[in-house]
Parts: sequence; structure tokens; C-alpha cells
Amino acid sequence: MTRVGLFIPCYVDQFYPQVGIATLQLLEKLGCEVFFPMQQTCCGQPMANSGYEHLGAGCNENFVKDFASFDYIVCPSGSCTLHVKDHLHSARDEHAASQIRSRIYELSEFLTDVLKVEQLEARFPYRVGLHQSCHGQRGLMMSQMTELVAAPFSKPVQLLKLVEGLELVALNRKDECCGFGGTFCVTEEAVSVKMGKDRVADHEQQGVAYIAGADMSCLMHMEGILRRKGSAVKVIHIAEILNSVIDEPAN
Repeated sequence: MTRVGLFIPCYVDQFYPQVGIATLQLLEKLGCEVFFPMQQTCCGQPMANSGYEHLGAGCNENFVKDFASFDYIVCPSGSCTLHVKDHLHSARDEHAASQIRSRIYELSEFLTDVLKVEQLEARFPYRVGLHQSCHGQRGLMMSQMTELVAAPFSKPVQLLKLVEGLELVALNRKDECCGFGGTFCVTEEAVSVKMGKDRVADHEQQGVAYIAGADMSCLMHMEGILRRKGSAVKVIHIAEILNSVIDEPAN
């Protein structure tokens, strides 16, 4: 049985615990033995994004201590996964840090690349738009970038197509940034909000009931915009959809 260390980002733990629960349940359904290290903390990405990566040394050492013993580390966030993959180092055990960097996966890529999931017992009978976050798309290569002359692919789309009843809509600008960008939304608030409004508008124009994504941070940004304008559109993490068995919505 595959031993998986479950890494849950801070904002999921604090604001969207249902995403962590859905990730756990989904991995267990697919035959993984899942462990949640209770001493895990932030991966250090906020400090690094703000130019203070050296202050994240304690986070790095704690991460190595917590996750060195697992076959794989799985995280329901492209941005946190990419940070660990690109920036995790350890003054105490660099070999262990190196092994973790090679064994950490965002949830969608773990399901497609490692478990090679081809069928799911999931049902989500709604019209859904997919937001493909920048870190996952351009850092982890979870989907093709539209500016490249290359065959299109998307690991999240591949999984969503396995969900019964789900209608995945085509967006006008499918890989456009939502404007969250971690600390960017704090330092460049006005630009961030305008980008978020544009991203939300594209989904609303397609008549979606949900905006789905693999990064709850981006979805949180868009959720704030949706709530302030009184929109009926909701956000949902892909783990929640892949773990769902929902009847037809009432007319």
C-alpha cells in the first residue's frame, strides 16, 4: 500500500478544512495509506514571496522532519507544492530534503501521474468552469499554456471528465491569472482586484454554477469578489468534486 504524507496548506487548514478532509477521503478511496503529521506548519512560501526566504529555515527543517519517511507527499495546492519542490533545503539533512523535493505532488498530478486514475465513483451534476492556477500550470506543468504551439492537455480536466453529470464549460481565456499571486494581492491590491473581476466575469458569462480549481488561495480571492457583488456562483476545490456523490439538483 502506498504510504502518503498529507501536507495541508495554512489557508486550507484555517479557512477551508473541508478541502483537507475531501483530499484525505479521496486518497483513501483510491487505496492509499494516508498519514497527517500533526506538527506540520507553513511551508515558508509567504516569507519567500516577500523576499525573506532566509526566515523560512525553521519551516524547512520542520517540513523535513515531518515528511521524510513517506513514499509520497501530496498537497491540495499547486503553489505550496511548487514552493517545496523548488525551495526546500535543510542544513541538517539536505539528502532528505532532496528526496522530499522529488516525491511531493499536487493532488491532481498525483492522481494522474502516480496512481494513474482512469475512473472515479463521483457525481457532480452542475455546470463548472475550471480556473487553472499559474503555479500549477506554469510551474508544475499541470496543463498546457495557450501561448505555446503544442498539443493541449490538462490534468485537472482529465480528472473532471471522469465525474458523472459534470458539465465543464469552455472559457474565453482559460489560463488567465486571477490576480491573487500570494503577497501580490496585498502589495498591488487594485491590480489584483481588477484581474480577479475579469477572471470571475469570464466564468459568469458562461453561466457556471461553480468555479473549480486546484488552489484554494486563488479560489478564495475570487470568492471574495463573488460575495461582494452578490453573485450566486460558488467556488469549489477539485478534491471536493472528485470526492462527491451528489444527486441531481432540484428544479
